[in-house]
Order: sequence, then structure tokens, then C-alpha cells
Amino acid sequence: MVVKDGNVIYENWMSEGKENEPHILNSVSKTFTSTAVGFAISEGYFKLEDKVADIFPEYLPENPDENLLAMTVKDLLTMNCGHSVDPTRKVWGDNKENWIKMFMEHPITHKPGTVYCYNSLGTYVLSAMVQKVTGQKVVDYLFPRLFRPLGINNVSWAESPDGVNTGGWGLYLKTEDLAKMGLMILQKGQFNGEQIVPAEWIEAASAAQVPCVPAGLNSFDQADMLKKVAKTSDWVQGYGYQMWRCRNNAFRADGANGQYIIMIPDKNAVVVTTADISDMQEEINLIWKHILPAL
Repeated sequence: MVVKDGNVIYENWMSEGKENEPHILNSVSKTFTSTAVGFAISEGYFKLEDKVADIFPEYLPENPDENLLAMTVKDLLTMNCGHSVDPTRKVWGDNKENWIKMFMEHPITHKPGTVYCYNSLGTYVLSAMVQKVTGQKVVDYLFPRLFRPLGINNVSWAESPDGVNTGGWGLYLKTEDLAKMGLMILQKGQFNGEQIVPAEWIEAASAAQVPCVPAGLNSFDQADMLKKVAKTSDWVQGYGYQMWRCRNNAFRADGANGQYIIMIPDKNAVVVTTADISDMQEEINLIWKHILPAL
């Protein structure tokens, strides 16, 4: 679906895609969790600088190291928790342990705020954080604040064994729902003339808050890598609050197997895809090759 100047100018469903069926969003879910965090901060429940350990003291290991104690809400949002390896696979399958406790126990080998490491379990901790301070699951907390104002009704979100929305994955919405979300973000939080999300949150969430090169590369390697691939890759342009920067001064919500909300401010446009494909860079390449010039 392509939205230009607030209007849908093209839409098409192919293969198993259906206009009226919610689609698995994978990590596009993260942008919705980030939005819930933005609401919670604007309503005074916590701050970006608050320590994760202070919000969840009950899950701290017996002798927590200083890196864990230093981790902030912002570090979770930017995936700068200090991990060298994403801990998410620990909760795959039938694991019934508490996921926050498992996150806390994962080795934090870097000072938080200094190294990027993609971290879906960290997004789960953000979801649990919102639930703890508001008394509502993220899906319920977002309904009057985001989903209802956008006209999004058929919403389902997977939960952990402890009854917390998974945050980093598991959300199902229709393609059109993603277009509404993208248009709201493109318009700095406005939709149908109403300010839905604080504009300052949208600006911060969509900015390049941190570099997004893999953990373990020294500064020389980072510079060399960026120089080589920046012209061809949409995965090294910077990372915000659970959103990626793209080439062409664009930014996106991004989910495995081809789920995208791509916002292109220079064209006042949003491009949304729901898919089941493996080569996600090539998918974006086709958007830049064919749709961007048309816009």
C-alpha cells in the first residue's frame, strides 16, 4: 500500500495476502511498543534516564554487576543494553522461566549506551515495564491512545507465560492499519487533525539516535564497514527508538520476512508491505528503484 499526501494512491494484495486479514508483523511490533513507552513517559510514569534495575528490582541477580545497574530505559529503546549477543533465543520454545529475570541474568559485556546489539528480549522488557507502571497490557494501554484514534479495531498480540505482551514480536494487524500508523508518524504524531502521539516523541524515535553496526567491531572497523556499505544497505543508516533509518532520508518500522512501514518525508509518502520473503534488502531496493521515482 502506498500513501502520498495523505491519500492511498496504490494498493495490491498478491498470493496469500488478503485486504481484511491481520498479518503477522514480527518486529514491526517493536515500533508499537516504543509508542507505548512514549505515552507512558509523557504521562509521567517513568523517564528515559530511569534505571531498568530500579523499575524491576525484584528480578535482579544476587550480585548484579555495574553494567546491569547502569542500564536505562533509553538503552533498551536504542538496543544499546550492553550485550554482545541477543538473549532472545533463550525464551524460544516452551521456556516457562520469567523472561525479565532471564534478560537480567544475560552477560552484559559492554557499558550500556556504547554498543548496538539487536535485542528483541529488551523490547519485551519495555512491554513489561509499561504493564507494571500502568497496570495494563500494552495492547490494552494502546487501545484508547493509539488504536481507537487510528480506527484500528481487530488487534491481537502474543503474550509471554507471565501474561505480558511479547513487545518485540507477536502483533497482528492489517496492511491498512500499518499505513495508518505510518501516516500518523509521518505527520509527527497527527492523524485526522488530532495530535495522537507527542510530536517530540516521534521526532526522537525516528532520528538516528545510535549507530547500528554489529557489536564487536572496533571504531576503525565500523568506519570501514560504513564506508563500504552505506550506499547499498538500509541496515547501517542509524537506529532510533525501535525504528531504523533508511537511505533517501527515510525511516522505517521493520519486521522479519518483509514487513515494512517506510516513511519518506521528502515525498510526503508512506510505503507499507506485508510479505513472506527472505531477501529484505532486495525488497527495499525494489521500492527505491520503482516506487520512489514514481513518487
